Amino acid sequence: MTDDASPWLVVGLGNPGGEYAGNRHNVGFMVADLLAERMSARFKAHKSRAQVVEGRVGPPGPLSRRVVVAKPMSFMNLSGGPVTALRDFYKVPVGHLVAVHDELDIDYGALRLKVGGGDNGHNGLKSITKSLGADYCRVRFGIGRPPGRMDVAAFVLKDFSAAERKELDYFVDRAADAVETLIADGLERAQGTYNS
Repeated sequence: MTDDASPWLVVGLGNPGGEYAGNRHNVGFMVADLLAERMSARFKAHKSRAQVVEGRVGPPGPLSRRVVVAKPMSFMNLSGGPVTALRDFYKVPVGHLVAVHDELDIDYGALRLKVGGGDNGHNGLKSITKSLGADYCRVRFGIGRPPGRMDVAAFVLKDFSAAERKELDYFVDRAADAVETLIADGLERAQGTYNS
């Protein structure tokens, strides 16, 4: 059981650098950016090799939760280092760690929230799990499978298609809502509302 007073750490997974900004693999960064915007906060460099913002989620007063939103500035496959450093710095119990990431095996725009499980070939999750174990929360943002015989690595490192971009803001908004619900109201409530 985690202590309610402990902060939450929400990690949006992605690759740093402008050339990756619109990639499917960077949807975690997109959700983190929106959460920061909702907190009216700007990302700042942190010694953990991540960009962070600190704020609160939930209703004002004693029920609001302290939250650190982070974007690791290592490449995706090295995410575990910055995430572990942040977890240690902010003293975040593993049950209060939320990874937001792209998921190939879910239809585009669909969300699934869960705790634990495998990494399904996702290098960011693989790196975090290797460092911290698997018992953290995941907000899985569906990007669907690549068309035809397209290589998976090429697919995730491509920008969303023009058709996908028409709905992307809506889906990123919904994913940010899901993160806030998870933190404020718990996993079960968030799953019941957002798992599709």
